[in-house]
Amino acid sequence: MIPQTLEELDSIAKECRKMTTKAALLSAAGATIPAPGVDVATDITILLKFIPKISRKFGLSKEQIDEYDDEFKILIFDLLKKEGTKFAGQYMTRKLLEAIMKRMGIRITAGRVAKYIPFLGRGISASISFGAMKIVANSHSNDCYKVAKELIEMNKSK
Repeated sequence: MIPQTLEELDSIAKECRKMTTKAALLSAAGATIPAPGVDVATDITILLKFIPKISRKFGLSKEQIDEYDDEFKILIFDLLKKEGTKFAGQYMTRKLLEAIMKRMGIRITAGRVAKYIPFLGRGISASISFGAMKIVANSHSNDCYKVAKELIEMNKSK
């Protein structure tokens, strides 16, 4: 369900920031494992669970939007399109994950290379993974926040 007040929305945003930090820490932990591909597999697993979870918190998951009346669905999809939101209101698919991974591409490559630098490499790789996950997750959370805020403001003006 879409938050009804700005206070409720701000509370959800704060909760999502905490979730984002946890997801970024998990990503960083995966980046410290020296086996090839573990870092990417970890990130994909995190994103498959995390992005829909944020969308649900804001009432913008595909399942939630499907339950709204047609007029409200159109309004939401127009706002999602206007904001350029790529992930809200959609199922997490391979195509979406590819878009996410492209956004993280340079950081992933740098993190993989850094992992093999003696001593400091794993720490550098973990830092890069943490930062990349934080950027992607916060970006999605901010997109959802903007859409939900606009819906709240539209309801106030009615």
